Amino acid sequence: MMNVHEDVQNYYGQQLQQSTDLKTDACCSKAQVPSFIKDIIKKIHPEVVAKYYGCGLVFPPKLEGCRVLDLGSGSGRDVYILSSLVGPQGYVVGVDMTKEQLDVANRFIDYHTKIFGFEKANVEFRLGKIEQLTDDSRLQINSFDVIVSNCVVNLSPNKKKVLQQIYEMLKPGGEFYFSDVYADRSIPEDLRQNKILWGECLSGAICESDLISDALDVGFTRPILVTKQPIGVNNEELQKLLGDIKFTSCTYRFFKNKSIEDSTSFNDKLGTLVTYQIPIVHYENEFQFNHSITFKIHDKPQYLNAELTKMLRISRYSDNFKFDPITDEKQVLNISNDVCDQQILNDQSSSSCCCRPGTC
Repeated sequence: MMNVHEDVQNYYGQQLQQSTDLKTDACCSKAQVPSFIKDIIKKIHPEVVAKYYGCGLVFPPKLEGCRVLDLGSGSGRDVYILSSLVGPQGYVVGVDMTKEQLDVANRFIDYHTKIFGFEKANVEFRLGKIEQLTDDSRLQINSFDVIVSNCVVNLSPNKKKVLQQIYEMLKPGGEFYFSDVYADRSIPEDLRQNKILWGECLSGAICESDLISDALDVGFTRPILVTKQPIGVNNEELQKLLGDIKFTSCTYRFFKNKSIEDSTSFNDKLGTLVTYQIPIVHYENEFQFNHSITFKIHDKPQYLNAELTKMLRISRYSDNFKFDPITDEKQVLNISNDVCDQQILNDQSSSSCCCRPGTC
């Protein structure tokens, strides 16, 4: 019986020296990188970049001044990008269980503090397992605005425990924003015993239904898909083992629930009309909430059902939006059927349903 933690530590600490050593592209992001992120990456030390293993982008909007936790931070590339985005008033903590990776990350703290023009470091790295965050007394519960992870949750043998730990660490209304590898079916047990497939992020690939059910059980809002890209297993030997299993790289976001107390009367059954009215830095023109809903600044209001409305209202993004409660079902009926039909095609889940109540 394999020990997943030990095998993953060995794979990323001993066998892999840089990202080009990977046997598949599962842990290599093909996401389109925004220009402002490219500018930051140019400042990251080459040794840190060379040891980057990730399958997506984990930099949600509105990070300035935030406390951010990066799970499975590796050599620190994403932590240092986040360091720049949160600015001198924010703080980023990276957690990883592989000492060799953390040695690289720690070696360049002063380098990046100077290159970003900060008076003092706004990052730190902690050795630990992502299933045991609350065991570290220096990681306070309810203390992080945002938690991110890039192609690491799949490496955990106990993903629900990871979600429980994330829930403890987040502030109420805090966001978990992460990219990872997903499979279109459960991975057979014989493949789950393959050390290389585990290290390549394939044996532990997540099933969407498991993510949603586990997140809801823990207490999060429903996970919503932000981006999705196919993954190619460009290794003939591994492809034969995997057969016709299909893999994708997906980015999801969900929030730690909290109650909303204000004087506004919202009809939970009818939903809300939402307008993006105060621009967020780097997202001045549009804000992508999920893969089928993108708000354009000062554009006409978009309809959100009650579930999505609550997600947006409890989040740190709330102040950038105007929420107009729907008081008459005729308002919903007047929503463009074309827009509604397109959103249904993009996402069949109830959390992204845009049509009138009772029809999704």
